[in-house]
Amino acid sequence: MPEEKHPPVCDYEGSDYQTRFWETGGRDYEDRCEAIALRRLLPRSGKLMLELGAGAGRNTSRYQGFERVILLDYSRTQLKQAQERLGTSDRYIYVAADIYRLPFVESLFDATTLIRTLHHMADAPAALRQVRNVLQPGAVFILEYANKRNLKAILRYAMHRQTWNPFGLDPVEFAPLNFDFHPRAVRGWLREAGFQVERILAVSHFRVGLLKRTIPASFLAGLDSLFQWTGALWQFTPSVFIKARAEGGQPGSIPADSKAFFKCPECEYTPLADQGERLTCPVCNRTWNILDGIYDFRGDGL
Repeated sequence: MPEEKHPPVCDYEGSDYQTRFWETGGRDYEDRCEAIALRRLLPRSGKLMLELGAGAGRNTSRYQGFERVILLDYSRTQLKQAQERLGTSDRYIYVAADIYRLPFVESLFDATTLIRTLHHMADAPAALRQVRNVLQPGAVFILEYANKRNLKAILRYAMHRQTWNPFGLDPVEFAPLNFDFHPRAVRGWLREAGFQVERILAVSHFRVGLLKRTIPASFLAGLDSLFQWTGALWQFTPSVFIKARAEGGQPGSIPADSKAFFKCPECEYTPLADQGERLTCPVCNRTWNILDGIYDFRGDGL
């Protein structure tokens, strides 16, 4: 078997994830907790936000302070659902792409989020390096990750009901392309990628089935909001939010033309030639389609 050029990607193409997991899956509590965390960590305003792993746009309306938002996901069907939710105004740009090969020029965005997505990364440090490359110096990065050192995992390990050690620094793959990470490992990867951690929130303290079934989600989320600050001291919740800032000098300008945002994800050449319904790389001759308002940079191009 030939060696893969890039790590495998978790593809939600054709999935009913938004409906099954969020709308009918009893996740109102988690959604409310994440909304609270985002309000606490997000800048009040900005010019160009990159939402990585945007899915069907569940969080996108929470970025109201930004002039434009690019929604990136590997799945076109997820992005189509986001279009149906948000519309096709100039404020939103929809991009199907691989996080390991981001199709954007360097130092472009003044903020980005990666929520409920890092846990699908077989090579999380490589993904974080890609994120840093497309951020301006001083840009804010809001990261959420699944914490392997959570209280439930610790109790299960102590009772010999799981084999993996929640205190070990290595990621644990509990299902194919589903990983939990140790907080210290994630902070180390961020430093190595060129980020400075500014704030940490511990989120979803009460993610227990019995509690969610018997106590209103609004009340549980209100309790969670009282304890999120404890993330500055310790992280034992299943979800952890980090506000980090890209290190470096002064930020640059953002192009007015959205098509100037892109580079060839194969050879990294920019600018790409605008041919109406496609973008073409003048160097490697690969072509990237724009179909139904979605820029498609997946695969090797045409």
